[in-house]
Amino acid sequence: MSEDHPEVWPITGVILAGGLSRRMGGDKPLKEIAGRPMLAYAVEKLTPQVERLIINANGDPHRFDRFALPVVPDGIDGNPGPLAGILAGMRWSQVFCPQARFMASAAVDTPFFPTDLVARLAEGCGHDEGTIAVAASFNGVHPVFGLWPVALADDLEEWLKKGKSNKILDFADRHLRLNVPFDHLEADGQQIDPFFNVNTPEDAEEAETMMAALKRVEAVG
Repeated sequence: MSEDHPEVWPITGVILAGGLSRRMGGDKPLKEIAGRPMLAYAVEKLTPQVERLIINANGDPHRFDRFALPVVPDGIDGNPGPLAGILAGMRWSQVFCPQARFMASAAVDTPFFPTDLVARLAEGCGHDEGTIAVAASFNGVHPVFGLWPVALADDLEEWLKKGKSNKILDFADRHLRLNVPFDHLEADGQQIDPFFNVNTPEDAEEAETMMAALKRVEAVG
C-alpha cells in the first residue's frame, strides 16, 4: 500500500443506531418502512461503500443478529449522542481495520441516503487526514453523515469526556470541516431530500409514500 496513493486505503463504516428513540417509541432501528426494518436499508446502502461495517447500538446486541454485523456500544456513559457512536466506530476501526485512515458514519433512520455517499465525501475532503467531510442538501448540513479521520479518535474522546458539547458540528469545527453537497431526489413532481430522517410515526408514513413514488420512477426509467 503506497503512501502516494491514499485512495487505496480502506474506509470503514458505522451505522449510528444508538439513539433513545423518544419520539418514535420502541426500537427505532427495527421499526419497519414498507415491510423492512430501517436498519436493513442502512445496511444495504452502506455495505458496498466501505471495507468493513459495524452497527453502533446500546442494549442487547442479539436483537440485530439477523444482520450478521459487529454491534459496538458507546464507550462513553450518559448517552451523549452520535458523537459517542462515531468514537466507538473509530476505536473499533483502530483495532480491527488498523490500515483504515477514515471511517464513514450514517444514520439508521435515513433510508434514502446516496449510494455514492462515501466516495463523494472522500473526494470532497481530498483524502486529507486533517479534514472532516459532512453531507449537505437543500435542507442544510447533515453531520451524522460524515467521513472522519480515525486519527482524531483521541481528540474526540477527550472532547466528550470533558463534556464540552454533544453537537457534531461543534466538534467538527475544531478541525477543518467541508460540506459536500448532494442533489435532491425527484418523484411525482416532489423533491425528496436524500437525508430525510424518520423520527416519528408520521415521518414513517411519509417515508413509505416517498419510497413508493421512487419505486414508480425506477420502474418507468
